[in-house]
Amino acid sequence: MKIFFATDVHGSEICWKKFMSAAKFYEADVLILGGDMTGKAIVPIVAQGDGKYKVTLLDQETILNSKEEVDQMVSTIKNRGYYPYVTNPDEVAEISNMPGRSDELFLKEALNTMQRWMEYADAKLEGTNMRCFVCPGNDDMFEIDDVIKQAKHVELTEGKIVQLDEHHEMINCGWTTPTPWKTEREESEDQLRQRIQVMIDQLKDVKNSVFQIHNPPYGSGLDEAPELTKDMRPAFAGRSLVPVGSHAVLELIEKYQPLLTLHGHIHEGKGTRIYKRTLCINPGSMYEQGMLHGAVVELKPNKIGTYILTTG
Repeated sequence: MKIFFATDVHGSEICWKKFMSAAKFYEADVLILGGDMTGKAIVPIVAQGDGKYKVTLLDQETILNSKEEVDQMVSTIKNRGYYPYVTNPDEVAEISNMPGRSDELFLKEALNTMQRWMEYADAKLEGTNMRCFVCPGNDDMFEIDDVIKQAKHVELTEGKIVQLDEHHEMINCGWTTPTPWKTEREESEDQLRQRIQVMIDQLKDVKNSVFQIHNPPYGSGLDEAPELTKDMRPAFAGRSLVPVGSHAVLELIEKYQPLLTLHGHIHEGKGTRIYKRTLCINPGSMYEQGMLHGAVVELKPNKIGTYILTTG
């Protein structure tokens, strides 16, 4: 069988649509999306009067002069992984003066987007035999899980064992070790090890299994991120990279030697690494550019067939 795996789309509308089309394009049998599905922030599009609007996207301020330009900007913002919000100065002031209001609005927009994505997936996959698995990551709020569960053709896999075919099972974990940003699904190395071990213990054939674990293994080269200073800025202009993966994940891979492991979390960590018989993959992420990085992997009994990293 052939799988297509991608991860870290972070709210990018175009990346989600590309993911849904990837199975047909790459002739895959199964779609798998790793963690971090939601966006990073709301981008307000603020009315200025006389039919004009002002928006600041990635530090660039733009004046929009028509509804057509607003609609185009809305699409651009969605594709870059942010949530557009058309508003006015009075509402902006109200939101700014109400503690917690901006967080409520962000959650609402994230859930609305997730609902739209699930409806798109159901329409796209209707009438096919395609299976689609998604596993939220450390950046994803827990509220999206219930939205995914309501989808007809998308399966929420966090903490579950999935039977891919008669030979291969897959465990799924979107949790990570602690980050400087204190995201939603973080825990200690020991807790992460225990969480994954519970699933491993239920596998019928670990040597033929797939570990879909958002956190890459420590020191694998799939976990190298820019070193940060104390004030959270990239050290040495971002040229210094350091390993930030999980020791627990590395230990479990080396101990059990599954057929394949799939990771994300570190967008710069695109690549592959082999530990003994285990192929480890992080396809990386360029969601802000609207590019979907992925991996196509052929699974055979007791071995990996062909595999390739993709960009499109």
